[in-house]
Order: sequence, then C-alpha cells, then structure tokens
Amino acid sequence: MSRLLTDDEVTTQLEGLPGWSREGDAIVATIEAPDFPAAIRLVAAAADEAEQMNHHPDIDIRWRTTSWLLTTHDAGGLTQLDIELAHRISAAARAEGATPGG
Repeated sequence: MSRLLTDDEVTTQLEGLPGWSREGDAIVATIEAPDFPAAIRLVAAAADEAEQMNHHPDIDIRWRTTSWLLTTHDAGGLTQLDIELAHRISAAARAEGATPGG
C-alpha cells in the first residue's frame, strides 16, 4: 500500500499541477476539451495510464467537459499514485488540446 502524503506534501505537489486542487481526501480537476471526440480520447488515454498503474480515477463526462477525482481508497487519502496519475491525465489533456477549467 502506498504511503499517505502529508498536507504539506500535497500542497507542494499541487503547485506543479495547474488546474488541480484538493477537496478533502482527494484531488480534483475539470478539463475542457476542444470537442466531444477529444474529450473521449482524453478519457481513453487516461484509462490506459490508469490501467498500467492499477489506479483508477472517478470520471464524469459532460459534452466536452471532463471532471476528475483522484484518491487512494485503500490508503484512505492521497498518495503519490494520485499525484502521478494527475500528471499523466494532464499530459494526455495537453496532447488533445484540452485545458483546465470548465
């Protein structure tokens, strides 16, 4: 099991993740894709990354807006897995021309 991050570690790591913020024991982001097909490609790319990591996000898709929630359920909060997956989701978003916000 991954180690829980301290509050200071979470705050520091979020500085390198534009568009991501903390909500309790999770980090969240809303990412706006240029169009619906790009949003679906983003979700598919993130799903591939999540499967490789065996760490799966909660995702909501509304037209071209995707909402993401990451937490490590079995650890009871935020771990480095959540930070790493957020970086991978952000990279996939950039590749699709998607931006934080929505």
